[in-house]
Amino acid sequence: MAAENQNMAAQVKLNGLPRKLVNGGLLEEAVAINALSVSRAEKVSFTSYLVNNNLLSASTIAMEASKEFGLPVFDLDAIDPEAIPRNIVDRKLVKMHHVLPLFKRGNRLYIGIADPTNHAAIDDIKFQTGVNTEAVLVEEDKLSFMVDKLINEEEDQAMDEMMDDDLENLDELDFADPEAEQKEDDSSSEVDDTPVVRFINKILLDAIKKGASDIHFEPYEKTYRVRLRIDGVLREIAKPPVSMSAKLCARIKVMSRMDTAEKRVPQDGRIKLKISKNKAIDFRVNTCPTLFGEKIVLRILDPSSATLGIDVLGYEPEQKELYLHALANPYGMILVTGPTGSGKTVSLYTGLNILNTVDTNISTAEDPAEINLEGINQVNVNDKVGLTFEAALRSFLRQDPDVIMVGEIRDLQTAEIAIKAAQTGHLVLSTLHTNDAPLTLARLVNMGVPPFNIASAVSLIIAQRLARRLCNHCKEKIDIPRAALEKEGFTTEQIDAKPDLYRAVGCDQCSDGYKGRVGIYQVMPISEEIGRIIMENGTALQVADQAKREGVDNLRQSAIKKVIAGVTSLEEINRVTVD
Repeated sequence: MAAENQNMAAQVKLNGLPRKLVNGGLLEEAVAINALSVSRAEKVSFTSYLVNNNLLSASTIAMEASKEFGLPVFDLDAIDPEAIPRNIVDRKLVKMHHVLPLFKRGNRLYIGIADPTNHAAIDDIKFQTGVNTEAVLVEEDKLSFMVDKLINEEEDQAMDEMMDDDLENLDELDFADPEAEQKEDDSSSEVDDTPVVRFINKILLDAIKKGASDIHFEPYEKTYRVRLRIDGVLREIAKPPVSMSAKLCARIKVMSRMDTAEKRVPQDGRIKLKISKNKAIDFRVNTCPTLFGEKIVLRILDPSSATLGIDVLGYEPEQKELYLHALANPYGMILVTGPTGSGKTVSLYTGLNILNTVDTNISTAEDPAEINLEGINQVNVNDKVGLTFEAALRSFLRQDPDVIMVGEIRDLQTAEIAIKAAQTGHLVLSTLHTNDAPLTLARLVNMGVPPFNIASAVSLIIAQRLARRLCNHCKEKIDIPRAALEKEGFTTEQIDAKPDLYRAVGCDQCSDGYKGRVGIYQVMPISEEIGRIIMENGTALQVADQAKREGVDNLRQSAIKKVIAGVTSLEEINRVTVD
């Protein structure tokens, strides 16, 4: 893909706004050419690409475009969103050209646009509407927000139209034939326009747009609801008629290639939804029989989350260095621990992405593989056919590995093989389900792993949680009494520094005052002293005390640092950590 982008970039010629930005010294020519070629390949506007990748600010682009083309910059904050004309410009044109209809005066329509050289947008809209069209220069970030809001409103309106009485009468639909419903390699190529199909597609797209991690379809005796887990919290988004339960379940089973006739036992499947020419989102699907039908949960797997880089995950500088140092070792074991949904897989794959070079042989065994990365040999375990974690690990060791990743250490056999691999010149990464780093060592001992093997093989343990980030647009500074801060675990030095603390408020750009999530970590290297405690059958409390003496922050202390930095709120860290 990189080579393809380079070939495209070599054929790109700069003119209009890109050329102005280069001539003005705001962009290097090579950067502008690459941005133009990639934005074309990904079918996004040039200005959107610049702003989304922090190459230039929206205000800078607008000011330069204003100077070059003699157009005033119109502030979208000054317009009433309710006054924006609906149903004049086709939604497909709005999305394709990244423009916004602002107002109409007689036979003249004014269109908000961030790149005034996009003459194709003006021509297409003029042809579609049949009225004279003029461009109005606006800032890219405000334009993106307003365009998304307009499109979402129209989709919600279409959804409301679908949720009427005729949705109760769908007996004629037939979901029995997967081949008729779906192409072999692309579940997003659906062309069926029935209400159930449109409803499911709308839910999937809404979940992706809102940054959800899971989608829950839940049948009850008299109701049916759909919930999204956004930033770690479940939110109800739809209540279709309960009579749709079987049809929705059948549709999802067809898309994920499950047995539509089997309703008595849980099933697992997968859906691939193509977002653009170069990007696809995977959904891991699981069904579970309940009293009133099958509950279905879809986990949204975005491969790009593994390539975000370690800097955006939320590690403190010293924690990041410890992780990178452990990854640089040729052998040893790195364990990541935490509850389901705490970001363990992303942490592991971020490390694997760092190690993923042409001279390194990496193999993973997972149940199932959540993120696909080119250059890594990934295996889905399958207990039914005997392909267990243990069997996969034994196979890996006969295939000249450098790095091995085990999705989860569940039993003594898997633990013993993984530890032996770490002791014999391999770097091993894996996960466990424990509450913090010291308890991970106790868990391995309880499994039956000899303390000496643990002390000699394990090099680093990372315990983690995910906390919601405060929205930068609406977070509000608050004063908290000193006594309350002391009770929450703040140190005297932290309180004396009088940090700015914030609370969540809520606005139209976030969800209850939060937007996105950040990792909270306890990164504990296995020092000689901790190793000695392990070999002497010491307790998790003794390990925790020694780690504290060595300067290792526990999860609560790491969370408090995020509060002091203004990243999250005290209420949020109380939700995900304990005092």
